[in-house]
Amino acid sequence: MKPSDKNKLKSYTRRATLISGGMLLLSSALVGRMYYLQVTSRNQYELLAERNRISMRLLAPTRGDVLDRYGRAIATSTTDYRVNVIPEETEELEETLEALKQYIPISENNNKRIMKAAKKQRSFLPISVANNLDWETFSNVNVNMPDLPGIQPDVGTSRFYPEKELGAHLVGYVGSVSEEELTGEPLLELPEFKIGKNGIEKVLDEKLRGSAGNSKVEVNVLGRVIRELSRQDSVPGEAARLTIDLEIQKFAATRTQHESAAVTVMDIHTGELLAVTSTPSFDPNDFNNGISQVKWDKLRGDIRKPLINKAVSGQYSPGSTFKMIVALAGLEAGVITVEDTKICNSQFRIGKNIWHCWSKGGHGKLNVIQALAQSCDVYFYDLARKVGIEKIHEMSARFGLGERFNIGIMSEARGINPNDDWKFGRTGEHWYGGDTVNVGIGQGFVSTTPLQLAVMTARLANGGKAVVPKIFIDDDNDNDIDIEEVEGLGISQENLDIVLQGMIDVYNHPRGTAFRYRLRKDDYQFGGKSGTTQVTRISTAERNSEGGVIKNEEKDWIGRDHALFVGYGPVENPKYAVSVLVEHGGGGGSVASPIARDVLEFVLERDKSNENIGQSV
Repeated sequence: MKPSDKNKLKSYTRRATLISGGMLLLSSALVGRMYYLQVTSRNQYELLAERNRISMRLLAPTRGDVLDRYGRAIATSTTDYRVNVIPEETEELEETLEALKQYIPISENNNKRIMKAAKKQRSFLPISVANNLDWETFSNVNVNMPDLPGIQPDVGTSRFYPEKELGAHLVGYVGSVSEEELTGEPLLELPEFKIGKNGIEKVLDEKLRGSAGNSKVEVNVLGRVIRELSRQDSVPGEAARLTIDLEIQKFAATRTQHESAAVTVMDIHTGELLAVTSTPSFDPNDFNNGISQVKWDKLRGDIRKPLINKAVSGQYSPGSTFKMIVALAGLEAGVITVEDTKICNSQFRIGKNIWHCWSKGGHGKLNVIQALAQSCDVYFYDLARKVGIEKIHEMSARFGLGERFNIGIMSEARGINPNDDWKFGRTGEHWYGGDTVNVGIGQGFVSTTPLQLAVMTARLANGGKAVVPKIFIDDDNDNDIDIEEVEGLGISQENLDIVLQGMIDVYNHPRGTAFRYRLRKDDYQFGGKSGTTQVTRISTAERNSEGGVIKNEEKDWIGRDHALFVGYGPVENPKYAVSVLVEHGGGGGSVASPIARDVLEFVLERDKSNENIGQSV
């Protein structure tokens, strides 16, 4: 072998050795890496792969319905087609949203909201993009899913109030969870998950809400669901059944639809509230998806206050509807008897101060029954002064005035049942005789809610039983209340009958303040009491002026008197009590009493013709 050939062979052998060594080294590194990935780090990468393949999704529960006493829906849930985005399933959220705009309009503000939510909440939680979509739009998004990584079409439920304004003040509404309401519970972070914000929706939120389920699904690289691996269904919220009768609620609301008013109807034996209306009202469906600023401003700026439940939150001087309390306090204290009389010449004087009766010519000689029927102010000025504020205060408390019943209706007001201690604590001054005179006709410091007036009337008509109002029906327990087991108020039946006779004569005696508006059928008789309360005080100059006191209808609406009426029926075997308030309506006898009459007639006629309504619903 030539020397040159030997050199070439050595050179080749050296290169081959180097190449072989390099290959061996690379092979060793590759094997080592494979060992590291497949053995040492197996669990880590297996988990990552599983996470890429498996998606856990929360399943929101269906909110429980709110029903009337016969099972008719006041609040329910309907199908909602919507689209969400899951940040962890898309590499570029902004690009995904831009692509989605081909099928769904996304405003700049909505886009910013989504991006902000993606930075704040956990990445596996979906963020709402759009809801309440029509089927065509929803289908279009589904068809184009391969081009929309991270987008999640969803079929859920949305809160719906089929009766709209009819039950708004009672049931309230739901709304999105605010940052302050987040508790760490993932359910509250779901897009479009709503909680109770007002009314019974808020009071019973946890009961109505239900609990979340979960779904474990296998997805491909585009995020499309291939199959469901496991599922734990959500638990729907419980239904809540109210004592309200929607037909009575509707009649009362329709009867006062053009007024700023409240009507409360109550079973005098069980305390069940058959109607609690406040007009004007609002549509709670507007709040479900976020009320517009225009609508919100309109509601807040309405002088008739549609957002306030006047039946339980409004506090008003009871006016002459309070005279039954003063009469009972006098009768029970022995200050008067049914035979005692007082002459009304239209004025009542203490020292230099003069109080006037609503009747310019006076009522003449009256006993307590006649004074109630004709609503004589002078009689009750005198009686209140003789009885004293403490006995009136005590009698008011027995009949539920100044009491908050806490029955599950939001924003229930307490009203004011005043006495010396109350006034001194409020003003630092003691009680004066003039204060008692004003309270004697239901004005001055005393204030009540229409709900309290309904309770007062029920306790008068049921024989002095301390029945309390109720709004919920418990289907799991016996809901019937035995009137014999209801605690008595300790009032003489004889004295109750005297006061009730005065209320009967209000409607049925020719000199009664509501005689012109009595029920003209012979089927029933009703008892009641009218009340008219001044919003602005009548000055001495106005009273003595040539034109006299300005007529109510000539005043601006905000300066007109409130009209009130409380009633019960039928007179034989009473069953129902009603209270009516018409803000700035004028006379209680002329404005509020016809409403009370019509409502009571409707309820009693409904009893006769629909005894088996529960079987047909």
